[in-house]
Amino acid sequence: MNGVTGIVTGVVLAGGQGRRMGGVDKGLQLLHGKPMVAAVLARLAPQVDEILINANQNLEAYAQFGHRVVPDAVGGFAGPLAGLHAGLCEARHELVLTVPCDSPFLPLDLFIRLQKQMGEKDLAVARTADQPHPVFALVRRAVRKNLEDFLSRGGRKIDAWYGSLKVIEVAFDDEADAFRNINTREELNSA
Repeated sequence: MNGVTGIVTGVVLAGGQGRRMGGVDKGLQLLHGKPMVAAVLARLAPQVDEILINANQNLEAYAQFGHRVVPDAVGGFAGPLAGLHAGLCEARHELVLTVPCDSPFLPLDLFIRLQKQMGEKDLAVARTADQPHPVFALVRRAVRKNLEDFLSRGGRKIDAWYGSLKVIEVAFDDEADAFRNINTREELNSA
């Protein structure tokens, strides 16, 4: 638990098609004998009060992990913003922490560090060096309408959406390896 009760919902983004991994569901691929999403959940669970898994295929397999599974409301595998939207629609708490299903080494202090820097901003996004990691974000549930409007106009690019909001990037240079994601079979084998 994050130490402050009842304020944050974690959303694992597992709604993609896994094209770079040959069209398989990345979160369900085995890493050290367990589905990759299991490692993500183990690192996320102590930081949040509730977990949702955003998935658009293999819903029953994801449900086996004991958390609510929420598919995109926007059709056609619309990307991580559609997953964030699904999470914002279903979250029970005012803050939503997003992480991807293919980053099994995510920081154990992700929430607390993003929250400390967030202040009155709409979003806090993790960054290493000059590289933002927009799927590792702490988002206020209140931005849902803004996101719905963006998606309804066909918007899909995270940075274009962020441009309309108050955003802070939070440095995680001391944990750069924690943001490594696994997109290909080769990366999975080397991990």
